[in-house]
Amino acid sequence: MSQQTERQTEQRTEPTTTRRGQVVWALVITSVAGFMASLDNLVVTTALPSIRRDLGGALDDLEWTVSAYTLTFAVLLMFGAALGDRFGRRRLFLAGLTVFTGASAAAAMAPGIDSLIAARAVQGVGAAVMMPLTMTLLTAAVPAAKRGMAYGIWGAVNGLAVASGPLIGGSLTEHVSWHWIFWLNVPLGLALLPLARLRLAESYGAGARLDIPGTLLASGGLFGLVYGLVRGPADGWTSSLVLTGLIAGAALLTAFVVHGSRAENPMLPMRLFRSRAFAGINAASLLMFLGMFGSIFLLSQYMQGVLGYSPTEAGLRMLPWTGMPMLVAPIAGILSDRIGGRPVVATGLFLQAIGLGYLAYVDTATASYAAQLPALIISGIGMALYFAPAANLVMSSVRPQEQGIASGANNALREVGGALGIAVMSSIFSAQGGYESAQSFVDGLRPALVTGSGVVALAAVAALVIPARRRAARLVTAGERVQMPQARP
Repeated sequence: MSQQTERQTEQRTEPTTTRRGQVVWALVITSVAGFMASLDNLVVTTALPSIRRDLGGALDDLEWTVSAYTLTFAVLLMFGAALGDRFGRRRLFLAGLTVFTGASAAAAMAPGIDSLIAARAVQGVGAAVMMPLTMTLLTAAVPAAKRGMAYGIWGAVNGLAVASGPLIGGSLTEHVSWHWIFWLNVPLGLALLPLARLRLAESYGAGARLDIPGTLLASGGLFGLVYGLVRGPADGWTSSLVLTGLIAGAALLTAFVVHGSRAENPMLPMRLFRSRAFAGINAASLLMFLGMFGSIFLLSQYMQGVLGYSPTEAGLRMLPWTGMPMLVAPIAGILSDRIGGRPVVATGLFLQAIGLGYLAYVDTATASYAAQLPALIISGIGMALYFAPAANLVMSSVRPQEQGIASGANNALREVGGALGIAVMSSIFSAQGGYESAQSFVDGLRPALVTGSGVVALAAVAALVIPARRRAARLVTAGERVQMPQARP
């Protein structure tokens, strides 16, 4: 009897141990992959002056070294998730990771600014396939009761990537070479590839369909708009190429909206935006990233080119802004649980708008760091108050079966906001100033920061459109009751 009991105990323990190991490996692999993709959003910013010295290029070339990544990342994000659902999430994750790793090596070896921009665009393609599948692979591996903790760890690692991006980029640029901000991804990617192949289980989405027309319309439209905004200051706003890009981009995006309203299975169903909660949080996200990314793009160059800080010093001095979410996010999460996400997000966005306006006021050709520090702290607290409740607001604004689409749409709109922010604020910068002298740089920086402050203030107003917590819950529940009979065969 005792031997039989021991065998039964072993049979019960072995699967549990195996499952626990699968969970740990899935968490490690997806967190590291997410860290790599998130890091490359901001890691380049503190390296821009060094890249400009080594490879040459004008302001619009520097914009594309950042925007080429964020743009391809944004427009292919939902398409990448759909590819994984249809052809196998592990298989496509491996493909995306391979492309991302190879493109990182190509960026590190780029002989000129054009080849660097091309490599960054390919990096974005790999990240767009890899990044959304980290969540679905993690969900498939983790039991439902433990997913909250797993998501929290995954989110914290990604937050660390955003916070440390300028510092890592600055330290590698100063002490080794700017090339190593890209070489860093290569050993990580090469280590993850066999681990993912051996340790992740394959999974598929139910009834996944690809929206190729929608992907082409969104990609072409966003590229046209960003191209026009980037080239406008250099070529003139009335030049044929700039006007073609802006007009064609607007037309294609309009067609994308029409397609999303009429197609049977669109990449982004426009009916979701009939919800005030969904429309409000996504408008706030797009505008917030527009103001934030554009500001960081210019401020990192200001700290080095005007104030004379080294890349490492510039990265450290940005930490009160980019690193504050690591400290404040838990408090923001508790607040949002008690009073709802809407007031926390709106307050955070208003604080970030105040911080950017403060920076526009104190930034001069000889500004001290002590004068800038309060503005950086205020902006950092504001960003932390936004990030913590935003994901929950997105998920609670739609029915459970639509949460995957909602999450992908929100992430894509954030990246679109970042690409547009760099283009818009750089256009303002180049119209009012330039690189000719410290004062010329400040002359362009200050109106750009004022614009960023205004855009983030609009994001706060958009957040106030979101219904209160109890009302939003009733609306979603009512929507579920209406839809449930239609879902039955």
